[in-house]
Amino acid sequence: MPGARSPFDYAILRVVPRVERGERVNAGVVLHARRRGFLAARTGLDEARLRALDPDVDVEAVRAHLRAIERIAAGDPAAGPIAALDRSERFGWLVAPSSTIIQPSRVHTGLCDDPQATLDHLFDALVA
Repeated sequence: MPGARSPFDYAILRVVPRVERGERVNAGVVLHARRRGFLAARTGLDEARLRALDPDVDVEAVRAHLRAIERIAAGDPAAGPIAALDRSERFGWLVAPSSTIIQPSRVHTGLCDDPQATLDHLFDALVA
């Protein structure tokens, strides 16, 4: 299917260090292109921005959770039982509403030629 545009879904991963305040920092993107057999997450954390919202936040714990999301998206067997699900089920699990410190946005859609390039573009535009 090279050159053919395919649908994809994505969500932005947000770190909300103090849920009661609702302030957040974009920290990643999860992209799923079912027809291309593609699911990946790319994360990055701006520690200074995060600490501006909550000076006492456990940055290393947040980083560990973000790495776990990347590993689950990749289907890494060491990432636990969720990583063993099929791509669509993993995506659904990763973008399910959450009240934890890392929260996904609502799911957005689009068309792309290259899911990895699209993930990189979205990451650069929305997170970096």
